[in-house]
Amino acid sequence: MEKITKTDAEWRAQLTAEEYHITRKHGTERAFTGPNHDAKDKGTYTCKCCGLPLFASDTKFDSGTGWPSFFAPIEKQNVAEKSDNTLFMRRTEVLCARCDAHLGHVFPDGPKPTGLRYCMNGHALKLEK
Repeated sequence: MEKITKTDAEWRAQLTAEEYHITRKHGTERAFTGPNHDAKDKGTYTCKCCGLPLFASDTKFDSGTGWPSFFAPIEKQNVAEKSDNTLFMRRTEVLCARCDAHLGHVFPDGPKPTGLRYCMNGHALKLEK
């Protein structure tokens, strides 16, 4: 997969302040405030920064956390994982594999069949219906 790289100024021009803070500066939206956390529409969730397909709506579930949660990505190679030891915690950060946008974190407490919970920031995703 060919990487997409842009300057900081290009990302700022393309994204809202909230989207930029979350995707480019590894921020997090407050629970229950971001778009798509309770969306039930069918479609594909793509990266807000580069449009790469990330999650299908049929893998979305209500985790009760206040963030859109999925049990699997559309294609494993579309997401990258990185160790995150910030905030005095050990977590696994999830990034867009094409543009390195921060999407959220993955946890081992999701439903079957994977047992994973991809807890994503709604501002990092765009629902294509």
